[in-house]
Amino acid sequence: MKKTSPSLRWVMLAALALAPLVLPVFWLQNILAKAAVFGIVALSLSFLNTYGGMVSMAQMAVAGLAAYAMAYTSINGSGLGVPLPWPLALLAALTVGTVFGALTGWIAARTRGVYLLMLTLAIGMGVFAFAQQNNELFNAFDGINGVAAPTLGHLKLNAPIPLYGLSVGLACLLLALVNYVVRTPFGLALQGLRDSDRRLAALGYQVTLHKVAAFALAGFIASVGGVLMLWYQGQIAPGSVGLAAATNILVIAVLGGLRRPAGAFAGALVFVLLQTFATDLFYRDRYNTLIGAVFLLVVLFLPTGVLGLTDLVPRLRRAIQTRKAGEQSSSIPSFNKTKNQETNENVPQNRL
Repeated sequence: MKKTSPSLRWVMLAALALAPLVLPVFWLQNILAKAAVFGIVALSLSFLNTYGGMVSMAQMAVAGLAAYAMAYTSINGSGLGVPLPWPLALLAALTVGTVFGALTGWIAARTRGVYLLMLTLAIGMGVFAFAQQNNELFNAFDGINGVAAPTLGHLKLNAPIPLYGLSVGLACLLLALVNYVVRTPFGLALQGLRDSDRRLAALGYQVTLHKVAAFALAGFIASVGGVLMLWYQGQIAPGSVGLAAATNILVIAVLGGLRRPAGAFAGALVFVLLQTFATDLFYRDRYNTLIGAVFLLVVLFLPTGVLGLTDLVPRLRRAIQTRKAGEQSSSIPSFNKTKNQETNENVPQNRL
């Protein structure tokens, strides 16, 4: 897998740390924080695809169930649920998302390729239909509104700067977690599963168990994104886990680059920028056309995603160095005769 260079990584971290000092609140809350939230959910999909070779369309459903669990155990304007102290509510939400992710992996463990994609999509649409029709738990079509975000002292976590710091900080931690996990024996076995699950089974590994564990970890990551999404929006509705939402996560992952986990956040930033300023660039009714056109251009001309643009500078540098080396070698005078040729000429030839 391709990795981001350390120098670029430090530059990006410094830019994110200095952003609250130079950017207005609108950009912190509606662009960067929102991109971090979407990027976390897309990271769960990118992790499964990059290292496990599995494309799951149920990640937004996992995030939505975690958000519903958090809303149900928090004080909300819909009057549903049983309010708990927010640390317990957060633990319950993450547990629900992780367990549902593991359950999805167990159901889909015996499939692969397009069959796994379609099965996870069916699971996601089942969650959407159940949330839309259930009135006691999910408040049906209206969803759960007016969810109160936790407070730390006098600091509300859904305020623009705290939400930005929390979202970006958790995004960095989860990305570091993924990069650590893939270097562990479990991560190496997962990559072996991606290459050939039959060979992995022949070596004595439990293929189904590894798939379930991978889906559980991806479910935990998506659950974090779902809770942040709830705090950002202040409500959760069935539309947040519908087909359009699930497709958007796949589009974000492909835009950023499926071969790099960090590409999920690059794709999310591009997606949020288009979503926010599409009315200024294009007709409001043709927003999906714009997203589709950008997606098509990226797939055709940037197979590694927008994060692949960072490879252009090293490639250009290597091309310049190669050209200079070629020019220097061509400027060295060449001799017509090699040492072996001169030696052969001094040897008398046999005559017939």
